[in-house]
Amino acid sequence: QVQLVESGGGLVQPGGSLRLSCAASGSIFSINAMAWYRQAPGKEREWVADITRGGMTNYADSVKGRFTISRDNAKNTVYLQMNSLKPEDTAVYYCNAGVVVGSSFRYERSYWGQGTQVTVSS
Repeated sequence: QVQLVESGGGLVQPGGSLRLSCAASGSIFSINAMAWYRQAPGKEREWVADITRGGMTNYADSVKGRFTISRDNAKNTVYLQMNSLKPEDTAVYYCNAGVVVGSSFRYERSYWGQGTQVTVSS
């Protein structure tokens, strides 16, 4: 079994910063791409950013220049540094990981965390 646990959410004023973390644990051989998604009330879940195992990153236009995704492969952890936060960034943030599992036969499976609430409000 594999678990992803997010932390770091909370209430912050506009213009403030937060750092989210997502740690993977369990029967992990390796982790390929890791990503952050978010879902605002009444809206569909949307992709925010992703990072390859080698550190290549991609960002949604709405967060480019304000958010930074990074990872620590030794800790099986992905981070999302969020600066210059806006009220429209308010959402539940979810991490996703492509985890390679299995013993004699290995394959990649997608896992999701439970989400962490980020609220940007004065």
